[in-house]
Amino acid sequence: MKARQTLQQTTFKDVMVEILHRITEGPWGPGTLLPGEVALAEEFSCSRTTMNRALREVAELGFLDRKRKAGTRVRMAPIRQARFEMPLVRAEVEKTGAPYSYKLVRHEIISAPDWLRSQMKLKIGQKVVHIVCVHLANGDAFQLEDRWINATALPEALEQDFTEVGPNEWLIATVPFSEVSISFRATAADALIVTHLDHKFGEPVFCVERATWWQNAAITLVTLSYRRDYKMTAHY
Repeated sequence: MKARQTLQQTTFKDVMVEILHRITEGPWGPGTLLPGEVALAEEFSCSRTTMNRALREVAELGFLDRKRKAGTRVRMAPIRQARFEMPLVRAEVEKTGAPYSYKLVRHEIISAPDWLRSQMKLKIGQKVVHIVCVHLANGDAFQLEDRWINATALPEALEQDFTEVGPNEWLIATVPFSEVSISFRATAADALIVTHLDHKFGEPVFCVERATWWQNAAITLVTLSYRRDYKMTAHY
């Protein structure tokens, strides 16, 4: 903490703020094993009870995984309980009772096109992974995924072939996110949508565009197009 406080002055909220700062902006990246409560309480100049509550509160926010014998570790992908949970299309399909399957349509590593550089704030010549795939429910096309991944921010993506596991599942398991932008729109079906979603040319298609960032770096931009009978429901 920037200023060391007395045991009476340091509250669990003070400790929470610093812990969250270290996780999102500082040295405690995904998978980091934190020091024990006693050591942390001494470093933060607070009681062990205060430290225990702060860690518990941060864990409830979804950033820490606490186990009695294994200690406290920063989650690889924070669980966003109150803010936003990244949708997993496999779970969405299986929730309907239909078996899920996946088909890779296109996979390429290229320099980011101008429009993408502008949208993701990338540099000229920066490499991106482009994936087009179809998610199926009971063998029928359910969702067309057109995704771009920033290979500079996530070089592990260069080693993936995405033949068995789609980018949606891989990203959720691999990288956390600190910011999400989502937009919804109706668009006219183009050749790609007609081919893989069985729409007619020009037919209105419901699309979701989602961009995610981690610590101010753009991770991925995706356009999700749905079959004509798709219904989106949200609970608050």
